[in-house]
Amino acid sequence: MATNRTFTMLKPDAIENGYAGKILDMIIQAGFEIKAMKLTRLTTEQAQKFYEVHAERPFYGELVEYMTSGPIVAAILEKENAVADFRTLIGATDPAEAAEGTIRKNYAESKGRNAVHGSDSDENAEIEGIFHFSSSEIL
Repeated sequence: MATNRTFTMLKPDAIENGYAGKILDMIIQAGFEIKAMKLTRLTTEQAQKFYEVHAERPFYGELVEYMTSGPIVAAILEKENAVADFRTLIGATDPAEAAEGTIRKNYAESKGRNAVHGSDSDENAEIEGIFHFSSSEIL
């Protein structure tokens, strides 16, 4: 079943700018079912752990600071070919390079404040979902 699920976070800029409902509507209209969802705020420790793969990169500190700057919406989504289809729906990391009609083209401010996270593999989707949700929170 993992191959049909992905994980997403609506990032602090999307929540701050009031785009959560519009982004969730795009996700649902694209055929994804929400299997778990919550509004939460990452602690510094949680953000550091979630993004530890980037710990050696120069943007790591800024990323952690940004991701803890406000609430996020975390969600597990289900659809056939979920990871690839969701990556297409969100668009390129840099909204200037994102295709028309994608979430990032419509709602991201910049490459650093890009509105939404999407898992990049089936394995990471499972890891990231478990990071944010207990088994009792997932349908």
